[in-house]
Amino acid sequence: MVLGLSVVAIIIYNAFKFLYHLFFGKVEKALGGYEEGWYGKGSKPKEGAEDASIHPFKISIPGEVLLDLKERLQRARYEPSLEDSKFEYGFNSDYLKSVIEYWEKEYNWRKQEEQLNKFSHFKTRIEGIDVHFVHVKPSIPEGRQLKMLPLLVVHGWPGSFYEFYKLIPLLTTPNPEQDFVFEVICPSIPGYGFSSSPCKKGFDARAASRLFLTLMERLGHNHFYVQGGDWGSLIVTILGKYYPSRIIGVHVNMYASGPKSWDIFKAIAIAYFPSLVSPAEYKGLFPFWERFKTILQETGYFHIQATKPDTMGSGLADSPVGLAAYILEKFSTWTNLKNRLSENGNLTENFTLDELLTNVMIYWVNNNVTSSVRFYKENGLNRTHEKIPLNVPFGFSFFPNELVALPCCLMGRSVTQLMSYTIMPRGGHFAAFEEPQLLADDIWNFVSLVQKMK
Repeated sequence: MVLGLSVVAIIIYNAFKFLYHLFFGKVEKALGGYEEGWYGKGSKPKEGAEDASIHPFKISIPGEVLLDLKERLQRARYEPSLEDSKFEYGFNSDYLKSVIEYWEKEYNWRKQEEQLNKFSHFKTRIEGIDVHFVHVKPSIPEGRQLKMLPLLVVHGWPGSFYEFYKLIPLLTTPNPEQDFVFEVICPSIPGYGFSSSPCKKGFDARAASRLFLTLMERLGHNHFYVQGGDWGSLIVTILGKYYPSRIIGVHVNMYASGPKSWDIFKAIAIAYFPSLVSPAEYKGLFPFWERFKTILQETGYFHIQATKPDTMGSGLADSPVGLAAYILEKFSTWTNLKNRLSENGNLTENFTLDELLTNVMIYWVNNNVTSSVRFYKENGLNRTHEKIPLNVPFGFSFFPNELVALPCCLMGRSVTQLMSYTIMPRGGHFAAFEEPQLLADDIWNFVSLVQKMK
């Protein structure tokens, strides 16, 4: 009898313990499997054999690549759009014809290449990958004593390092109200831009964060700030989680972690009582059914890229027209879902065609769209990082047209030092590209708050 009661007591105790940790317990930190990898061709060289030097790099695409592109654009064929379909079925092919005609006859890559080279570019080999990055130091006016704070900024898909070109000058130009200024390091994720592509399976956001930490160390920065959107937000958040002693603060414009167990009950409460959060925050996640429909409508690409990236990549790598339609449709819809109801997707409302095509060209001339979408499969359903709390200062820019965004109150268990949560008056997914001034102002504000704590 006593034994039976003891067994029952143990079962009840363990059940209570499980429920307590599920809803209220601290998230455990699991750092296993975070050792250095090798993603170059062949076997990893002996220790010390890899060249760790940093080399200047200049973008200069061979003329035959541009000639081949022109010939492919001239041979393009199109499926006619449905009448009055606008952008509801994807990129409207009637409008696509005019975009491709501009690309073929008016767009000047050499002019854009010159613009891309206005900042200093470099490469360095890390774990078998040639990592490309832009490095911009500020010009400090004579007589001013300013702290130079290193800031790593990371892009996502289908963007590139080019997304930050309008943001960088806003961060490297001294602010008269601050006693610091930024030194900006902007890498291309391996498999994107002018970084080489991984040759082996397993290169995910954790591996990217490790490479970028090594990059910053080679530049002499053992402590630095980080900022990112899309995949970049996940990479920089992981940096903050796994290397909290190195990261001074994390700022993102897309939150890459879902709500924890107890937060789900908060979300349900908000669904029934919208006044618990601001109207803008409510719109970012609610009503649930509307958000769910949006996810169904806008994330088909994610499932394909996370399962069969090489199949779809084969078509995009062979057709510049297909590549442009696939990428530019995201710059329409992800800027504002209402753009689906426009004949031209309102593409040039926030960007110029030159800007949009330059981003497409970065994928085309490097022939790496397939490697870029493999990043979805490599990250897959591995959400181990979500079990780890972010214990460094955190800032969030809430742009109202982002596809999904968490209200401030649902970040509590995964973010322990929420320093700023700024609801922006406008803007969508490509914040640095769309609204560089708004994003820059928020980064300045966030870093200022963190600096005052030191």
